[in-house]
Amino acid sequence: MSMYPLSLQEGLILSRPNRFLMNVKLNGHVYLCHCPSTGRIGDIVFDKVSCLVSKPKIKGDRKTAYTVEAISLGPPGKHNKNWIGINQSKANDYLYYFLKKGALSKMIPTGTIQREVKLGDSRIDFLVGDFYIEVKTPLIMLPGQKHFSKFNSFDRLIKHYRDLAKSAGKNKAIVLLCYLYDAKPFSPPKTDGTNFRIKNAVRKATGKGVENWQVNLKIDKKGVKLLRYFRLDFD
Repeated sequence: MSMYPLSLQEGLILSRPNRFLMNVKLNGHVYLCHCPSTGRIGDIVFDKVSCLVSKPKIKGDRKTAYTVEAISLGPPGKHNKNWIGINQSKANDYLYYFLKKGALSKMIPTGTIQREVKLGDSRIDFLVGDFYIEVKTPLIMLPGQKHFSKFNSFDRLIKHYRDLAKSAGKNKAIVLLCYLYDAKPFSPPKTDGTNFRIKNAVRKATGKGVENWQVNLKIDKKGVKLLRYFRLDFD
């Protein structure tokens, strides 16, 4: 099976002073590292959390020596850690690689791949042939966590579902949940006062032909592998 190649080093996150930065112990030294996910990462307190970091090929004007690519919630001394990717901006690079390889052919046939395509009021992540794919990389709920904060900012996602639904008569449209670890199949939460609008938008879009899929990727020191992908049924 093909792998998106990476060359990562293991370190230990000592703190997250702000949403952009993490202090990481690596090879006996502490470095200020870039945190690529500026929102919440589960409800983690970053105090001695194992991580994988990448070193930029071209440093340029950046002030950090490394980027934190993944974390592990297990004990720091554990061997064969299960890594959770946190670099949401890289998820589309990984998916582009697997789309080019034809590795997602059960979901979408191979074709010319365009990225960041305008559709209505939205910019959609991929247009493969005449198939639109909008990618979401959740990091609110993480494996092993019993408590998590609710996500309640749905305006952008509602807009994407609306614009994809308008195109569904001419083009196949997919919303793809991309997990950078082996996640369980996504199951929508119970309807409440914060999520009823997005659940209504999903229901309307699905009724017009928009499909919901999930893909699970695995990241380690050497690269990213495709684990599995499947269609989601929200009925």
